[in-house]
Amino acid sequence: MKELIEIQNELKAPKGQTNAFGKYKYRSCEDITEAVKPLLHKHKCSLTISDTIVLIGDRYYIKATATITSKKEKSISVDGFAREAAEKKGMDSSQITGATSSYARKYALSGLFAIDDTKDADATNTHGKDSNVNRNIDVKPVIKKSPLEEILSENGIDKGEFAKFANIKTKKQADDLLLDRGALDALMTDFNNRNKQ
Repeated sequence: MKELIEIQNELKAPKGQTNAFGKYKYRSCEDITEAVKPLLHKHKCSLTISDTIVLIGDRYYIKATATITSKKEKSISVDGFAREAAEKKGMDSSQITGATSSYARKYALSGLFAIDDTKDADATNTHGKDSNVNRNIDVKPVIKKSPLEEILSENGIDKGEFAKFANIKTKKQADDLLLDRGALDALMTDFNNRNKQ
């Protein structure tokens, strides 16, 4: 779908949220939808996001589906999944479901619009106003974080220390842990409680 390719190319979805605990910036579902609305209008497309609850194995997940539809009624959909934590301190069950829905929607939208964690080139572009600046810049490759690293980073947890604590030695073990969000949340809680002692 030509319109989706154009929107993916033009979309700039900045990380508009700050995690006070971990002192890092992140992008929310709302940040993505606000950034994409003008582009949807420009390219005469619509976006719908829906949630369903699905049973995978013996676990329930929220499946968010983001669908873009063109003026010609062509559509493309991408799914994102997230599992509710059994409990989350300071949240009632509806808040837990809402937070899980936002998480699943964020990843469905990220997949649909090809959003990654690379730096926006416009953020460092000075449009020639820095002609006297030393151009000897140390360029380092951007290494995309795994989904588990993203979750740990969002929660202010060091991946190396967590891997030792949870006895994660292979990528498959990390991937399996991602499929059981309740177990992952419980391990992160135990890890944080242990570090507070």
